Amino acid sequence: MYVASKLPQHLGQSGWVSMLPPRTPCPTLDGTVNADIAVIGGGFAGLSAARRLSQLDPGLKVVILEAGEIAEGATGRNSGFIIDLPHEVSSEDYGGAEGNERQHDIKVHRIAIALAQELADEKRWGKDVFDPCGKYNVALGQQGDEHVASYAKQLDKVNEPYRMLDANEIAAVTGTQSFTSAIFTPGTVIIQPAAYIRGLADSFHDPVKLYENTPALSFERQGTSWVIRTPNGYVRAGKIILANNGQAQSFGLFRGQLLHVYTYASMTEAFDPKRLGGQRSWAATPAFPMGTTVRRVEGDQGDRVLIRSRYTYNPRMQVSKSAIARAGRVHDRKFETRFPMLKGVPMEYRWAGAMALTWNGVPAFGEIEHGVFAAIACNGVGATKATASGIAAAEAALGQDSWLVQVFRGFAAPRRLPPQPFLTIGAAANLSMKEWAAGVE
Repeated sequence: MYVASKLPQHLGQSGWVSMLPPRTPCPTLDGTVNADIAVIGGGFAGLSAARRLSQLDPGLKVVILEAGEIAEGATGRNSGFIIDLPHEVSSEDYGGAEGNERQHDIKVHRIAIALAQELADEKRWGKDVFDPCGKYNVALGQQGDEHVASYAKQLDKVNEPYRMLDANEIAAVTGTQSFTSAIFTPGTVIIQPAAYIRGLADSFHDPVKLYENTPALSFERQGTSWVIRTPNGYVRAGKIILANNGQAQSFGLFRGQLLHVYTYASMTEAFDPKRLGGQRSWAATPAFPMGTTVRRVEGDQGDRVLIRSRYTYNPRMQVSKSAIARAGRVHDRKFETRFPMLKGVPMEYRWAGAMALTWNGVPAFGEIEHGVFAAIACNGVGATKATASGIAAAEAALGQDSWLVQVFRGFAAPRRLPPQPFLTIGAAANLSMKEWAAGVE
């Protein structure tokens, strides 16, 4: 029997959720239900898996268990980039000797985008929810400029389109003279993550059932089935897809293999769009890994700016209010540096979101027990990688040997982490060093 030692905790109010109208959650599970496949986790991975299952077999009975409410967890705390190209821009992280591997990454990412695009077409979403507008990678100084230029050379090697922007050109986009250069890549989709995942959750119909506020407390093999216990009921299923990211460790799975890292975001109050020139909607990642992600979000009541940066290692899978406050002070400085014309515009929302990483940067994927399939550890870029992992887990659970399944099965196993206290010391030092290296970025 696998028994959960703790339930997910989320601190700070996500601006993405707060900007949406109230939603009535799906009911909690009360009693016993039977399913062909049960999915534990209602985020990008879990809901994408459920969608893929229903595509492959519309008659399949699928039960999804979400511990809280849809979008209240890590998915609704995401920055909303479904990227097609690898996230980091330095040449050692992209192209060169690993060109074939990176082209595999790009194809995997585009499979995730295709599922999201199909959903957007089905729901007839506007650009406020799903915008295939591409993204900018921005620099704030000479080192960042060099990284942007290096990225362009690597994109040339794999024949990916891009557009370089000088300081004046990126200022025309962002409305600020703070950025010194940028590179634009057209394949990224920008989403309102809470609206997207709510829409995906609300797209299901019989025989797919979603239960919210229904945490899986334990699961065990009984005969030919798996039985999942919840606070007020049971699910009896032939197979399980475990898509609860770092929370899988609370069941004793992947012990000593997952790094629990939190990242932080702040979002301003709505302001008069006339206060900031440029385009009213754009999204930018930093030239340096561990730098600062920035989005301008257009709204009917005014525009907002999102700042995301700061990373902390939290092995207990919980974060404090003081940690959010400390990150918020960093965000305030970064906001003021980038947008001096918005001086006095306060942050309305601040929050933290959990990520599960592995030491060697691979997913925790595959059939870990007979009939139990894991889609865990997206290693960041969760909207993209978790979606792809969920699709692959669904295909694997139905016995399909697709190209995507082969890619995920081809990853090495997650490496064992060093013992404590060396792990905490090393992880904290590594994060601090990378943030220091990012400098003003």
